[in-house]
Amino acid sequence: MSTNTRDVVFPSGRRALYERNRYSPAIRSNGFLFVSGQVGSREDGSPEPDLEAQVRGAFTNLNAILSEAGCSFDEVIDVTVFMVDPDSTFETIWKVVPEFWGNAPHPTLTAVGVTWLYGFQFEIKVIAKLPDVA
Repeated sequence: MSTNTRDVVFPSGRRALYERNRYSPAIRSNGFLFVSGQVGSREDGSPEPDLEAQVRGAFTNLNAILSEAGCSFDEVIDVTVFMVDPDSTFETIWKVVPEFWGNAPHPTLTAVGVTWLYGFQFEIKVIAKLPDVA
């Protein structure tokens, strides 16, 4: 029987947050990076109250993990976003997204409306293709 060791990626300065909440920020597996949902939290982990700033913070946290793994949003192939009350938040969220999304072709996207995100209004999780290592 083989043992499956998870190759965890921790962004700098946030390890305690993940250890406290008992999950991995990202895992490398078979040439891919699977990133846990990222939110726009302040240093203490509380939600950024301004929605645009919260979305930017989520992308900033996501980009820190991608960078730590040696890739960028350009390598993202699949995105899932969660939005509380998308009827009232979608337009605000989607005017921030192009700042981080890059040029076409864009990754695949699944957008899900939810009723609760632990005090947040937006969360993003992704799967990225890791660069080939020589």
